[in-house]
Amino acid sequence: MGPSEKTSQSRRVPEHVWEAVRDVGAVHQRLAPGFVVSTRLDGDARIVTFANGAVARELLVDLDDKARRLAYSVVESPLRMTHHHATIQVLPEGANQSRVVWIC
Repeated sequence: MGPSEKTSQSRRVPEHVWEAVRDVGAVHQRLAPGFVVSTRLDGDARIVTFANGAVARELLVDLDDKARRLAYSVVESPLRMTHHHATIQVLPEGANQSRVVWIC
């Protein structure tokens, strides 16, 4: 597993974790409160404002309820990236647990 791939466990069933991940307009409330301070939907994109004041525009590429996978790409940010693509997937991990795999 490389440095840009993060894995974490939650003691929640995958359906509940996926419900929070798929709520793409509420990152600041459900997934990363304090780190993300605001999220605003704009067509097929979301505008994410971070606690340090940085603002990023993320293109929402795919939302797959069956696979519990969200794919997005940062298309505008102060970091001037030339390419960014990420996926977040929620997988079952034992009884009543989930594994969240985030690959950038």
